Amino acid sequence: MSTHVAPIALDFQEGIDRKTLRRLRDRFLVVNQQRWDRAHSALSYRQQMVLEVLPLAFHLNHPALPGYLDSDCPYGLSHYQPSDSTINAARRLARTFSLKDEGKRKPDLDAMFLMGSPGTLGHSVASDLDVWLCHRNDLPDRGIHCLERKAERLARWAESFGVELHVFVFCAADWRAGRQRAEVTGENCGSAQHFLLLDEFYRTSIHLGGAWPMWWLIPAEQEARYDQCMRKLVDCRFIRADEYIDFGPVPSIPEAEFLGAGVWQLYKGIDAPWKSILKLLLIECYARTAEQALLSSEFKQAVFQGETDADTLDPYVMLYDRLESWLSGPEVASRLDLVRRSLYLKAGLPLTRSEVSSEQWRARLLRKLVECWGWPESTLAELDARQRWRAEDVATLRRTIVNELTHSYRLLSKMAREHGQRAAISDSDINLLGRKLYAAFQRKAGKIEQINPGLAPSLVEENLAFHHQSEQGGDGEGWLLYRDLEDPADAFWQPVIRRSGNLAELMVWCYCNGLLARSTRLNVRSGTSIASVSELREMLDALSGFLPFPIAPAPRESLSRGVRSLRNLLLVNVGVDPQAHLTDKGLHKLSARHDSLGFSGGRENLVISIDQITFNSWHEVSLQHYAAGDTLIQCLKNVLASVAASPFELPGIQVHCHNRGHGSAIARRVQELFTDVLRPFFAGGAGPHPLRYVIEMDRRYFLLQFNGLEPGFVALESLDALMEHLALPQERYLPVVFDRYALQDEPALRAVCQASEPDNIQVFFRVLGDRARLWVVDELGSVFGWEQAVNSRRHLLVPVLRFLDNLVERRLLRHTDSPGVVAAVQCYEIVRRDGSWRAEYRPESDSGAPLPGLEVQAVGIHEGGSRLRFDIFCGEQEFTVQEYGDQLIPAVAHYIRSLRLSGEVYPVYLTDVHLPHDIDPRVYQQHIQTSQYLYYRSVLEDSLNRQLARGR
Repeated sequence: MSTHVAPIALDFQEGIDRKTLRRLRDRFLVVNQQRWDRAHSALSYRQQMVLEVLPLAFHLNHPALPGYLDSDCPYGLSHYQPSDSTINAARRLARTFSLKDEGKRKPDLDAMFLMGSPGTLGHSVASDLDVWLCHRNDLPDRGIHCLERKAERLARWAESFGVELHVFVFCAADWRAGRQRAEVTGENCGSAQHFLLLDEFYRTSIHLGGAWPMWWLIPAEQEARYDQCMRKLVDCRFIRADEYIDFGPVPSIPEAEFLGAGVWQLYKGIDAPWKSILKLLLIECYARTAEQALLSSEFKQAVFQGETDADTLDPYVMLYDRLESWLSGPEVASRLDLVRRSLYLKAGLPLTRSEVSSEQWRARLLRKLVECWGWPESTLAELDARQRWRAEDVATLRRTIVNELTHSYRLLSKMAREHGQRAAISDSDINLLGRKLYAAFQRKAGKIEQINPGLAPSLVEENLAFHHQSEQGGDGEGWLLYRDLEDPADAFWQPVIRRSGNLAELMVWCYCNGLLARSTRLNVRSGTSIASVSELREMLDALSGFLPFPIAPAPRESLSRGVRSLRNLLLVNVGVDPQAHLTDKGLHKLSARHDSLGFSGGRENLVISIDQITFNSWHEVSLQHYAAGDTLIQCLKNVLASVAASPFELPGIQVHCHNRGHGSAIARRVQELFTDVLRPFFAGGAGPHPLRYVIEMDRRYFLLQFNGLEPGFVALESLDALMEHLALPQERYLPVVFDRYALQDEPALRAVCQASEPDNIQVFFRVLGDRARLWVVDELGSVFGWEQAVNSRRHLLVPVLRFLDNLVERRLLRHTDSPGVVAAVQCYEIVRRDGSWRAEYRPESDSGAPLPGLEVQAVGIHEGGSRLRFDIFCGEQEFTVQEYGDQLIPAVAHYIRSLRLSGEVYPVYLTDVHLPHDIDPRVYQQHIQTSQYLYYRSVLEDSLNRQLARGR
């Protein structure tokens, strides 16, 4: 076949010949046929059927053909006549199929094209088929949606033949007007680019049926006058308008497109780096050499000049030639080398293998290029050995690729800023793409880097050896990863695949990057650690159940929202024996306490370390290691913080602990704790709700609560310290919730807090012989407790009830217009019934009858600074700080003693306390809490009663 014929020149000024136009059209169709034949030959027999039948499936709305929906679906491809091979392919699918004459019905579809890599050097077995289906511009929305559904159904049918098919449905008028129906998806660039995509379409498309591109008939040098030339061809009837479809000209690429297109190619480069590198560099080349013609224009010019050779006009060959010409200096030799490697790997033809026949056109064309590059056989052997690439090779290559992708993107971004151009991409699309890029490329603390974004088919290792650093004679706690290391002595001269500070991180990195599979043989040299092969096997099982490999890309819906944690895997005590220190002390098990956070008689915490693996909605994997301080509480706090940002759906929590030293019990206890804590804070898919959560662990108490969206905790060393903290004033009502194992020895206190209600003052008591314990839970949930002697229930409750009634009365007088501020006083007795502790209501009331002794009141005053002093009134007798100073308490005690009969011993109870609103001189406290009054009442009563006891 002749590949070069006489040039064709169209002179729109002097006149145009219809015969010349037909010759020109036929010349493009010659190139088109060669590309179709090449695309067809690259597919398997079954896959060829998809390409054959696809135009017919849209041309006819036939129930026997794939993709059929209903009788109302638009159909009919303009000027389409199926070939005999197409009809035969349809009959192989459905024996009853027959072609019927539709008469002169107006077709609904203008044209169909295949675009991209099919029929080119860049096409490989993994390449997909991108099809443009163009409908007439007056088609109603219902018909368009029906076509889109049919396209989806055909894509599923093609998938059954091993073909990835994408059909984009639109009309030429919408395309020219820039009206985008589609958003960014895996295969649609959304609003990111228009002219760049049209440039690619014109130089790569294969006409499958319908109207031909009007662009074919407009000379490259007339691109700026495209519309005028097109109108002349149509208006003067040199062509029939219905035989051609018009997508418009591509005179140049607007600067506004470069940034959006660069972001899009980075997005695509995450999963298909070789193709994206070539395209991104072409975009940069276009941006830097605006004076040069576009490749589509160069392609059209070559056809006009008589070139029809498919090799010469191959889009990837033309792209490479342009980049080679641009990257001609020694300072960019490394970039040119990356271009060559990208083209070679994109082609996917291992030239060093015997199964690649030199008779195949792609192999012949690629070998011709390689010979021009002067590559040695060793370079080909290295690239052809992708199946055997190791993690180190891939990691190095990935860094090179990421550097190149980001380098090009930054240059394009800089150019867009310098020219003051907004990117031709919608804000929503650029946000979506930006999040995808961030998730794939951004480094951050704890993130597990995924090093193999489609670079090598597999990185699975047959043998992996995990060596503790102490095995190498060092005193560190890190781990080293080797391959094929049967003899530990060989470690000194074997290369290290990876180093890590802890074993869990090394395992997760291996798993997420595909080095580690169930078939991998493991070897562990634990040194000063106690890790074992069985522990690693268990960890691998836990990881497999937590996160399937390979990790799927995040869906658009997830990327369109803020990132949130989807699930967490907590690996507890990796390489650690939690009972080693107990065994050394001979304290392995000295009681019946089975709580893993307060184990045995010493109430030891068996959670020594935690490795928290998080999988988030952007499909990032991260690991945080907790091994110092209060590891469990720190981990719990961080999980609470992540949930607070999006409480509508709680993340999953899985816990794994090696079956050593109560491992299953530890895992179960940690699982219970996280579930129990998350439930009250985020009940109903909202929160964080205001409350204080108490955990008992390791002979201490931890109190968790939120300040806004930020969780925090307080560690308290004793029960007394906990009670002091629970009595502190609050800004709002904060109930106290106890963990299921907390304060098992204090069931009465648990019952008190469980019965707490907002906007009430609740008095709880429990009588134990001649002693009683009392608690007051105030209107904001603060808990104040004490113990005292008891002679009768009346004398037990009336003093505190009278004191509280006085507070309530004062509040009523001050806030008559705000009844909600005033709290009622209720009384409960803590009892044990049927094996459980509960609070039972006791309608106790103060009858107002006089109590033995005096009415004792205290009025707080400031003497300057932060010291709070009190004037005390005993009946009508006044004792002031100004008069008595530091002798105030002894003076009051002496007065009270003088009024009592000889030998009478009973405590003093304050019936009222007044506090200033500036208890803390730095702030003015509008509403003083009941617990604050109770605190100062207790302090004064203790001081007076101690002084009375001294004077006996």
